Amino acid sequence: MDTSHRPLSLATSRGITRVSIAIGVVAILVVAWTVYAAHVAGVKLKEQTEAQAVVTVLTVKAQPMTDAAVLTLPGSVQAKIDAPIYARTNGYLKRWMVDIGAQVKAGQVLAEIDAPELDQQLRQAEADVASAEARLNIASITADRWQGLRETDSVSKQDADERVNLEETTAAQLQAAQANRQRLRELASFKKIVAPFEGVVTARNTDVGQLITAGTGAGLELFRIADTRQLRLYVRVPQSYAAQITPNLTAQVKFPDRPGRVYAATLEGTSSAIDATSRTLLAQLIVDNSKNELLPGAYAEVHFQLPAAAGGSSLKVPANTLLTRGDGLSVATVDAQGHVVLKPVTLGRDFGSDLEILSGITANDAVILNPPDSLTESTLVRVAEPETKAEAKL
Repeated sequence: MDTSHRPLSLATSRGITRVSIAIGVVAILVVAWTVYAAHVAGVKLKEQTEAQAVVTVLTVKAQPMTDAAVLTLPGSVQAKIDAPIYARTNGYLKRWMVDIGAQVKAGQVLAEIDAPELDQQLRQAEADVASAEARLNIASITADRWQGLRETDSVSKQDADERVNLEETTAAQLQAAQANRQRLRELASFKKIVAPFEGVVTARNTDVGQLITAGTGAGLELFRIADTRQLRLYVRVPQSYAAQITPNLTAQVKFPDRPGRVYAATLEGTSSAIDATSRTLLAQLIVDNSKNELLPGAYAEVHFQLPAAAGGSSLKVPANTLLTRGDGLSVATVDAQGHVVLKPVTLGRDFGSDLEILSGITANDAVILNPPDSLTESTLVRVAEPETKAEAKL
C-alpha cells in the first residue's frame, strides 16, 4: 500500500509548532538584548562625553593678611652725581691723562687741548692792550698839557675839552682791550680739561689728535665722571601704594650680580605727583656705596616693608585667580555642589605674585586658580585633588 501521500499525524504537527514558537522567542530575546545593549552603550557614551566636558580646576583658600606685607618692585640705580665733560675751546687733543675706571679728584687734569688759533688770538689781544696803554699814555700827557695851556688862555676851551675827551675815549678802549684779553686768557685756561668733582671716569670718547669742538651741541662728550660713593635708586610705585611711601621709609635692595647680599636704602624723596601714563609715583632712595661694590645703571629688586591695610580684615589670594571682565574685577569660586560662583571683589594692594582683597570673598571660599575665560556662573566643574609631595617630584 502506498503511504507517501498520507497526511501528517497530529503529534508531528504539534512538534513543528513548538519549534517555531521557540525560534520566535529566541529571535525576540536576541532583538531585545541588542536594543538593551545599544541603550546601555549610548548611556555610557553620554556619561563619558559629559564627564569629559566638565572642566577640571585647582582651588586655593584665601589667606588672611599678616601685620605687614612686603612690596617688591624693580628699581634702577644711578650715581648720585653723574656729569658729561665737554670742551670749552676748539682745537686738537694734545694728550689725555686718565682712562675709564680711574679715580680722580676735583680739579685734576683729565686732558690737554692744543689750540694754536686761540693762542694767536691771545697774543693779538696782548698787543692790543699794549697799544691801548701807549695811546692812553700819550693822550693823558696831551690832555694835561692842553689843560695847562687853557689856564693861560693859550688855547680855546673847545680844543682843551677835545683833548680831555680823547683821553677818556682811549681809557675806555684800553678797558675793552683788557676785557678781551681776560676773556681769551680764561678761554685758554680751558685747554686743560679738569674734573669738576671727585669720582670715577666712566667714559672716555676722545684720543690724541682728535678735533675738539667746544660746547655740547656739535661735539661728543670727552669724558663722563660719576660720584659713586652714594647711589640714587629710582622706583616707580603703583598709585595704590603712594600714600604709604612716607619720609624716612627704608627698603631692602638686592642685586642680581650680588647674590645673597642685601643692602639698605632710605627714601630721600618722591616726585609728589602721579605719572598720568603709568599711574605710578616716582620715588628716589639713597644707597650707601662707600665700598664701591655696586655699579651705576644696574637693575635692582627693591623690597618695601609696608603695614597692613586699615581694619586688618583683608585677605590675600594668588594673582592668577583674578578675572578682569567688562563688569569689573571678580574671582571664581566653587560651591559645595561643584558649581562655579563668580564673586565681585574689591582689590587692595598688588604684591606681584599675590593680591590683597578688601571685600567680596571669605577665608572659607574655594577660589579657582587660573580660571579659563569661558568660565561662567553655575558651570559644573571638577575640583582636582592636590598633588602629593611624591607626585610633585615626579
